[in-house]
Amino acid sequence: MMVVRCMRWRVQLASALVLALVCVSASRAFAVSPRQLLEVADIDQPTISPDGRFVAFRVERASVARNTYDTVWYVQGPDDSVPTRVAEGGVPLRDSAGESLPATVAWSKDNRWIYYRALIDGKIGVWRAAADGSGAEPVTHDAADVRDFALDGGGRALRYSVGATRQAVRSAEQSEYDQGIHIDSTVPIGQGLFRSGYVGGSMATQRFSKVWFDRMPLLGDVPDRWKALDLHTGVTRELDGAGGGAVDDDAALKKRYPDVWVFSRSPTSGRVALLTRFGKRNGERFKPDVRLSVLSGRGAQDTVCKAALCTGAPITGVQWRPHSDEVLFTVTDPAEGLAQSIYRWNVSSGEVLAVAQSAGLLSGGRKSSSACGVSFATMVCVSATANQPPRLEQIDLATGTRKVLFEPNAALAQTVAESGQARFLRWKDANGQVFTGQFYAAKSRSRTKPPLFVDYYRCTGFVRGGMGDEWPFATLAAQGISALCINAGPYRIKPADRYNEALTAVESAVKLLSARGEIDATKVGMGGLSFGTEVTMWVAMNSRLLSAASITSPLISSTYYLFGSLQGAKFEDGLKELWGLGSPEQTPERWRQVSPALNLEKISAPILIQTPEQEYLYGLDYEIPLIRQHRADLYVFPNEPHMKFQPKHKLAAYERNLDWFRFWLQGYEDPAPSKKAQYARWRAMRESSR
Repeated sequence: MMVVRCMRWRVQLASALVLALVCVSASRAFAVSPRQLLEVADIDQPTISPDGRFVAFRVERASVARNTYDTVWYVQGPDDSVPTRVAEGGVPLRDSAGESLPATVAWSKDNRWIYYRALIDGKIGVWRAAADGSGAEPVTHDAADVRDFALDGGGRALRYSVGATRQAVRSAEQSEYDQGIHIDSTVPIGQGLFRSGYVGGSMATQRFSKVWFDRMPLLGDVPDRWKALDLHTGVTRELDGAGGGAVDDDAALKKRYPDVWVFSRSPTSGRVALLTRFGKRNGERFKPDVRLSVLSGRGAQDTVCKAALCTGAPITGVQWRPHSDEVLFTVTDPAEGLAQSIYRWNVSSGEVLAVAQSAGLLSGGRKSSSACGVSFATMVCVSATANQPPRLEQIDLATGTRKVLFEPNAALAQTVAESGQARFLRWKDANGQVFTGQFYAAKSRSRTKPPLFVDYYRCTGFVRGGMGDEWPFATLAAQGISALCINAGPYRIKPADRYNEALTAVESAVKLLSARGEIDATKVGMGGLSFGTEVTMWVAMNSRLLSAASITSPLISSTYYLFGSLQGAKFEDGLKELWGLGSPEQTPERWRQVSPALNLEKISAPILIQTPEQEYLYGLDYEIPLIRQHRADLYVFPNEPHMKFQPKHKLAAYERNLDWFRFWLQGYEDPAPSKKAQYARWRAMRESSR
């Protein structure tokens, strides 16, 4: 009781910096809050000026108070101790799953301006900001939103593409509303049908795109129309096709090299660096090996990198070093927990040299696939590890010397250092298979072993809450629950194979940590989004390992099939490719293996479901029975896609997950009056399970 009382005193008195002596260890343990994890500043798209002296980049940070995100463009020079704020970045653009899209930016040839795409005042257009911070202005004034843009080689004109006009989209939406929405294979049933999802920063009517359950706005399939704006005269003219041939060239390259995964064109020589998948799949979805090569021209044979450092290496990215014969490539090593290293390959000599290594991400943003900014002399990358929030670093390509340019999360980094850090964990199962993850040891508050929370999917960079940011690892550890984020292995075609591999990873980790005396193996919780949801429920259905679980995404069930089947062949083909399933009538045994609706009796752990409105109807055939039997609690977040992004919703999910696992794994209830109803439900669930 003393520890709990001590924590309450700290919350009440923290603003006055008054802490009792007995609270010192607890205060440090509680230092990283869910809100701090949510409001991390992310750095995106570092891009170096043509003269190599300046770097432009965008910073994005959530604001819970205003339930939005602030984005700002900065420019920093070689002698600047702090960057210059040059422009507002507008509302972050997102894909249909809810992830923030990479910023699009280009420097003017004379180094005076940066051009960027931004959503401001409800319009997506191209803006430009003076590199010295003296002002920003819109460049395009189109009736349609800009989809893409590029500066021509001389910097005189800006080419950009648009689709349907904003008014045409709104008129089409209203017409459907007035006349009734015709349901066909393109309509995403299972969610609101009229302006029910965020597209371009505002609520819009959606349609399915060509890829699985991805969505696009109504009239989003209108083909690109390319235009050219003369930056000196202000005159805009229509262009034929893509207005440059780059799109056609890319299509031709992909047709000739169907296994090409990633490619990068040299800005000066026309050569193309390629990453090509090869090798036997052996039950995996993708070919396991990657070949790095360079294509010098049409019809020419590609030159393959044969040095030891690029042979058999898990290469994930390539880009050219300007004004040189060198290709910079990134290795993302599964054996090191997806840690990244950068190398340079001289295409002429064949020599490969190491540039920089990291214990986490060393890329152009939060995604491991994003590219660093690069000049002949330096790279500018976003560096992030499990214990270091994102910061901007400059790397000398000749010496590998690293310099921190900008650290917007310095205060949080200090807090993480003081409150206890994650440690990299590598272990093997009984068959010798290797797994990796980040382990957040609970801060000791008693002589009993702490519980464990597990998430299975991706643990790259500064791990905040697993894929989708739902479970606050550092805060769980601070409150006495150890947390483990496990990196998933290669995607295996047979669902039972990939799920059982995940089950083995979790079981072997629990066994290892329990044998070391670091956790209580009888008190284990688990959570996950998307594939992580599938794994969590597989563990819940096929083991007695879990005391509680938390999920966010729909699972394969008859209702999921019913809604998806309206798409016809696209859905049927995807279901067969990803799960090996036909219809429930065609493959009943396989459905019984994977569907929670057909395995309700096997689920012993209570389930917290915090799902987006866009998807919650897909799972009602198993969610409703579990709720009626006091075995699940369901929350639905309005106007959210696959991955929640509204800051207030994300914070609510973080905090409820914290409450959920503290209740089931520690028997703790937050005394806040606003939470009485949730604990009443959870106590009823606990009583019904006895």
